[in-house]
Amino acid sequence: MEDSCQCKHCYEHFHGANSHNSSANVGVGQQSSKECAVRVRDVCFSYQGPEVLHNISFEIPEKSLVAVIGPNGGGKTTLLRLLLGDLRPRFGKIEIYNQPPHKQRNRIGFVPQQINFDNQFPITVLEAVMTGLIGSRIFGGFSKSDKEAASAAIKRVGLEGFEKKRFSELSGGQRQRVIIARALANDPDLLFLDEPTANVDSATELELFKLFQELAKEKTLIMVSHNVRVVVSHSTHILCVNHTAALHDLNNGVDVDTELIPLDNVGDLKSFVHEHTPSHVNHHMEALYMPHKGEKQDY
Repeated sequence: MEDSCQCKHCYEHFHGANSHNSSANVGVGQQSSKECAVRVRDVCFSYQGPEVLHNISFEIPEKSLVAVIGPNGGGKTTLLRLLLGDLRPRFGKIEIYNQPPHKQRNRIGFVPQQINFDNQFPITVLEAVMTGLIGSRIFGGFSKSDKEAASAAIKRVGLEGFEKKRFSELSGGQRQRVIIARALANDPDLLFLDEPTANVDSATELELFKLFQELAKEKTLIMVSHNVRVVVSHSTHILCVNHTAALHDLNNGVDVDTELIPLDNVGDLKSFVHEHTPSHVNHHMEALYMPHKGEKQDY
C-alpha cells in the first residue's frame, strides 16, 4: 500500500461537496487569518508528456510546519521544485508571499537530503554553513557579519562549539544539523526540506522534529517526508500529493475536519484512512481527466 489519504476532506474536495465552494478553499480553513506564505491556484505541470500534477490548489499560512506525503512518483519532488521556482507551471499560478517564487529567492531556504562534501577536504562546520551564503554574495569573500550569521545558525541547531570541527568527523545527525544551519544562515522566511530525516536514526529524527517545531514559531517549513506516524504528531498541516493534492489542517496531530488516523506499517509504507471513503489522492486517475481550471502560462 502506498502513502495516501483516504478521508472525507479529500473526498469532498474531489467531488465538489457543498462545504467547498471552490478549489481555492482547500487548506485555508481556520488558519485564514494568518498571512499566506504559499498560495497555489489550479496548477498543472508536465515534463513534455502526461501531467505529473493536475489542478493543484492550496494555501499555507505563515509559521506552519507542513509535511508533504504521498507515493513515489506521485509528484512530491516536482511540487517542491515548482514552489522553489526551479520549474514553472503549465497552467495556474504559484505565489510565495504574494510574488512568483523566482522573485522571492532571498526569502527561501532549502535543505536537501544530504550534501556530499569530500571527506578528504578539510572543511569545518563554520565554513560548510557559510557556503549557504555564497548565492547572496555578488563579490567573493565573507564579512564579519557573515561569520556571525553562520555562528548564530549553528547555535540555533544545537551545535554551538562545533564551529572549528571538521564536517567529515561529524555523525549523521550532526551533519544533518549542519545542512539545516546552512539553509538558515540567510535567515529565510520559508524553509523547504527534502526528507531531512531520511538518513538518521529514530532518536535523532525526533530531535530534529523538535527543532523544526521551534523553527516554525518564526518561519514556515514545508518538508517532504515518508514517516507518517512522526509527522502527524509534529506538523501543523499534512499535504497529501499523488498527482492531485489536498491539504489537511491539523490540531494537535488530528485533522480538525476529518480526524485522520495513522495506521501501522504495511510493508515498508504507511497510509491514512477515514471511514473508508474514496480519496482523489489515492484514486487519482479520474481527477487527472478533469478540465484545466487555471490560465495557461507562457514562458
